[in-house]
Order: sequence, then structure tokens, then C-alpha cells
Amino acid sequence: MTRWQDKSLSPDERAEALRAEMTLEEKVAQLGSAWPGNEQLNGNVAPMQDVFARGGVPFEQVRADGIGHLTRVFGTAPVTAEEGAARVVALQREIVEETRLGIPAIVHEECLTGFTTLGATVYPAALAWAATFDPGLVERMATAIAEDMRAGGVHQGLSPVLDVVRDYRWGRVEETMGEDPYLVGTLGAAYVRGLEKTGIVATLKHFAGYSASRAARNHAPVSIGPRELRDVILPPFEMAIREGGARSVMNAYVDLDGVPVAAHTPLLTGILREEWGFEGVVVSDYWAIAFLKSMHRVADTVGHAGALALAAGIDVELPDTLCYGKELIELVRSGEVSEELVDRSVQRLLRQKADLGLLDADWQPQAAAVDLDSPRNRELAREIAEKSIVLLANDGVLPLDAGRIAVVGPCADDPLAFLGCYSYPNHVLPRFPEFGIGVDVPSFVDSLRRELPDAEISLHEGCPIRDEDRSGIAAAVAAAEEAELCVAVVGDRAGLFGEGTSGEGCDAEDLSLPGVQDELVSALLATGKPVVVVVVSGRPYALGRHASAAALVQAFMPGEEGGPALAGVLTGRVNPSGRLPVQVPRVAGGSPNTYLHPPLGGNSEGISNLDPTPLFPFGHGISYTAFEYSGLSVSAQEIPADGTVSISVDVRNTGERAGEETVQLYLRDVQAQVTRPVLALTGFARVPLEPGQSRRVTFEVHADRTSFTGLDLRRIVEPGAFEVFVGRSAADLPCTGSFEITGQAREVGPDRVLTTPVVVS
Repeated sequence: MTRWQDKSLSPDERAEALRAEMTLEEKVAQLGSAWPGNEQLNGNVAPMQDVFARGGVPFEQVRADGIGHLTRVFGTAPVTAEEGAARVVALQREIVEETRLGIPAIVHEECLTGFTTLGATVYPAALAWAATFDPGLVERMATAIAEDMRAGGVHQGLSPVLDVVRDYRWGRVEETMGEDPYLVGTLGAAYVRGLEKTGIVATLKHFAGYSASRAARNHAPVSIGPRELRDVILPPFEMAIREGGARSVMNAYVDLDGVPVAAHTPLLTGILREEWGFEGVVVSDYWAIAFLKSMHRVADTVGHAGALALAAGIDVELPDTLCYGKELIELVRSGEVSEELVDRSVQRLLRQKADLGLLDADWQPQAAAVDLDSPRNRELAREIAEKSIVLLANDGVLPLDAGRIAVVGPCADDPLAFLGCYSYPNHVLPRFPEFGIGVDVPSFVDSLRRELPDAEISLHEGCPIRDEDRSGIAAAVAAAEEAELCVAVVGDRAGLFGEGTSGEGCDAEDLSLPGVQDELVSALLATGKPVVVVVVSGRPYALGRHASAAALVQAFMPGEEGGPALAGVLTGRVNPSGRLPVQVPRVAGGSPNTYLHPPLGGNSEGISNLDPTPLFPFGHGISYTAFEYSGLSVSAQEIPADGTVSISVDVRNTGERAGEETVQLYLRDVQAQVTRPVLALTGFARVPLEPGQSRRVTFEVHADRTSFTGLDLRRIVEPGAFEVFVGRSAADLPCTGSFEITGQAREVGPDRVLTTPVVVS
């Protein structure tokens, strides 16, 4: 047994011992990756995949000196669980047996809506997790995903996405957890805990600023100030590292004020490592380092691009080795690039391999086939779907009874409408139509028929999701006129790079429903029959022109159990409890702003003729029961700049059936040295209540939770008055109070309190 295989030594000591035995070629090889089989595929699951795949080289050549990562062994082309496990074992055995040092690779896979492979459970999209406001549920889901991946020999998952939504037109809104950094950070940290406690390395995406691109275009430049970056964009990443224990971070593709993130030393080294103390591994987004040459044009060769990224702090190049290869080695040998930079990243990667057991003397490649869509998984997927569905409005037409129901709309009988763009059926299987969807995904109309076996239900598409084909609208309208009630199911089909209406590279010009779906809904409403509008989408769409509907329901791509969950909500089997993690705009072009805005970001009557007030606010959602708030108390009128205040409120179920209310705490900084949000979510809790039951909810708010980036770009707690609001949404806050922070301004660092503990009694 060599010193680096000795488990009695620390991971750092083992990594250092192994690094000392390595040649320069072997060290640089550890900073690369291989994507076996990618060169044989057509179509893209990553930006410009087809272009880079043309230069692919045989695997035995790539791994000649070892390899850092194996890319998507399960997730590239359709393989069964058995085939994928066998492939992992075979590739690892080849690496161990055919290289001088025999260092196994880290195997990574995508896992945003579940293990992204054939036949695996497709959970709801991340925006749906956010609508649950339930960190415990998100952690349970992540644990289930991690257990399935680990059984297959996978070590690292490329999730979660911690981008905070800044413009709803961005195609990747569905992958986010909404527009509030505290909600994103709390749920993101929960997801990370689920992966990390199961032994899977969580990878935080996309660090940082990706979601703030100009005009919401994918990969567009980001013109963001340092204050917005630090106060809105970065906190979820900090929370996921400190509260979740994330061991990996992935860079964003974009440039920040002209500096590509892949070459951004102040971000990747200064903030991430020197300020926050992150000790894990930074991996590149797919081909992000090569983009420094081909797209950003800040490098003239792939070796130069590699040198820039390595110096900035990217440790491992994914998904293939293009820039961390021969040309980079030549730059090191010539003295243009310091070998210390190579050693720095190799040390981090080998330390992680030691943590994962890959450097142990008795390590053997192991992977097993498991049921990737087990009853446990499906039940969990259904629970998330049910808790994520948001009832926006209801004039009493819901819950539905049996009768003559016209089900209309392009998403009514399309199971794929329930699945996100990083689900395997929408991500990979479009290139392999012979495999179908790969899992059982009941459609909405089939699920409704099962819920209401005595109902007379007709089905009409009305129009396609995206194409401007109006030929079916007349028949749909006729069906609605003959029915007692119409359910219109409209929204998105997720895809990649323009192949869908939502997803990576599927950005929107405005927030109208895709295609002619708005025309379809308007025509149905014009019949005078009660119309229930169900929106199944990856982003919020403007619904102001449809506000007269008898009921409005929002589902954010609720996964493989989305059909039964939606049918259960509409029929009353499930009492809806989802809350909006993003606003629902009133008009298609006038609401690019989120709820988290300073005073001039809201309606400025007499100053601007555009009113950005949403149709439904952040945090909104109603139920089949009713809740009443009372008894707000604030434990102190004054606290010091390092003190804590307790804020309590009673919430009571005044209806006739059990339900869950999401109690939300918001703060307002009355006056500060820089503009502050009108409201900022500071705490929340899901509270289950039986009819007539009352419970007291207490939030413990540390003064650190009021901190912000001041005029000199230092994070401070500033003395002054704060208003307190508690209620059911950002626009429905019946309980109000106040407190004041006294004394001198206090600078806070990365050890500041990031969360608001809550007790429900």
C-alpha cells in the first residue's frame, strides 16, 4: 500500500502524497474529463455539442495518463440500469488497469429532475419544488435521487441550479427555484444536504449571474452592479455551501461587465474561496473554457483559454478535455503558466477523490442496477407535485363534480408537457423516438377520467403549443358550448436550444402564452360557460386577459405524477397548498421586474404610464379552506446590531377541511444609505391545520438578516427602523409591526447568520 492509499492519513495528506508521484502530464490529465460515446451522437444536450463532438478522440487516448471525470455514462444514449452499471464498471476498470497510477475517475450525471437516465423517476421541475415552500420535502427528494445514482456508481450530481430569476422571459426559469434569494437558498441548501449526506457531491449552478442576462437571452452579457450581485445573486450559493455542505461549484457561461466568469479571478477565487472559505472543486460548465476562445474571444488558443481558466480558479474541465491538455502542458513547460496553478487544482481534485474513497487500496469499481422508478420514488414525486400546484383564483367552480366537461388545450393530453427540459424524456429521448417516454406519465385528461369515472369528458386540442394553427379552435369552442364546464390546459413543452417553448436556449420574446393559446382561451371565455384555466408551464405567463376565468390554476412542470396531482386538485381530493415562487404578470410586456424591487421598481403613477403590478403576487396561493391571522407580537422594540428579535403570529384554519398555510414573514428597511427592496422575504413556514385549529408561528430574526451591501461595498447591519409584515403573500399581509436596530453600524462577514429559524407550536 502506498502512502496515498493509507486511510489513516487525512485526505489532504493523501492527495499531496499522490501528487508528488505524478508527472506533469498525469497531473494535467486529472484536470480533464472524457465523454465516451459523445462523438457518435447527433443533436445537442449542451451548447454546441455537435461542433465539439466532431473533434472527439478515442477513449483510450484520452485516458492514457489518467482522467479526472467521466461524463454522463448513463445520460448520453439510452441504456438500461443494468447496461449503465456495467458500462461504469468497465470504464473504471480500464482506467485503473491501463494507467500507471490507476486512479479511478469521478463519474458525474445530471440530476435536476431526478437521475437523468432512461427509465428513472422524473420529479417536478425545480420551480415546482419552490412552489412547495417545503425544504424538508426537497431534501427527501434529493436523498432518493442520490441513492439511485450512488447505486449506479455515480459520484457527483450537476445540481442544484441556484440562479435567482430576474426576468421571466429567460428560458431556464423552470430550472430555478424562483425570484427570491432566501427561498432559493433555503431550498437549494436542502437539496444539497440530500445529495451530500448520501455521498453524492452536489454541484452548484451557475456561479454566478447567469439569470441576469440582457433581455433574458441565454448566454447574453450580464450588466450587473456589485451590489445586486452580492445581495441578490450570491446569497443562495453561500447558503448552499455553508448550510448544505456543497463540495462543488460550476461556473456560469456569461460575462460579468465584460469579464467571462470562466476567467473571473475575483469571483472564482476572491469571493468563493478567500471570502467564503470554499474548499471544494470548481468544475467548468460544458465547454465554458473553450468558449473563452471561440465565443468570448479573450483567448487566442485553447491552451491560452485553459491558462486563463486555471488561473481564475476552475479546477476541472467538463465535459471533455479540450483546453486542459497538450497545449496547456506546453505553456507550463515553457514557464508561461506556473506549475503551482496545476498543483493547486490537482490537490483539490485528489482530496475530493480521497473523500469519495477512490484512493483507497481496496477500492473496486462497483455499480448495481436498481429500480430507478420505484413505488417509493413515484409516491414522492406525487407528493411534490400535489404540494406544488397553485390555485390562483376560484369563484367556487372548484372542486369539480361529475357532469359534461370539455377538456381543451394542447397540454391536456400531452404527458411531456409535465416534464422539464433536463428530464431524460425531453433532454435526450427526442433523438431516440423508438424509446418513447421511458417512464409512465399519465396525461391530465386520462387522470381526470380516473378521478371522475361518471363524468362525460370530451377532449379537443384546440391548437398546438407553439405553432400558429387556429384550425382546431372552432371545434374546441363548440365542445365548450355543449358542455357544462370547460377545462383549458395550456402552457409549455420543454426543450433545448429553440426546440421547445421553455428550457435552455428557449427564451421568450414576451410573456404571452406560446403560439395562439391566448386566442384559444379568449375564445373559450367568450362562450359564457365556466372555464377553468390550467397553466402547465416553465415560466409564469401573463394571464390578465384571462382573469375572468371561473378558476385559474398554475402548475410548474409537475413531473411524471403531474396528471394525477392536477386531477386531484381540481376534483378536491387534494387541497391545494402551493404558493407562487414567481409573480404571475398581468400584461405580456410590462412586467420584467420581480417582487424584490426598490421603490422606483413598482408602479410609479404620474411618472410612467406602465404599471408593473402583477396579476398575482409572489407567495400567492389559495385553498379550499380559509386561514385567519392575528396576534402579532414583536419581542423587542429595539435590538442592538448583533441582537435577535422574535416575531410571532397566530394562524387559524377557519374553514371546514384540513389544509396547509404557508406563513410568510417580510421586512422593510424604512431608510438606508442605498435603496432597499420595498419588501424582502425573511422567513416562512408551512403550517398544517385541521378545521378550527390555531397554531402560533415564531420567527427568530437575527440582525444579520437585515444586512446589505453598503455604499463602500462592505456588508453591514445598519441602525434604523424596520417594518414587519406577516401574511399569506407579498401583497396580502394582515399583520404588521416594527422594531429598531440601535447603536453603530456593524460590518458582517461570511460567518453572518444566513437563516431565520422558525418554531410552530
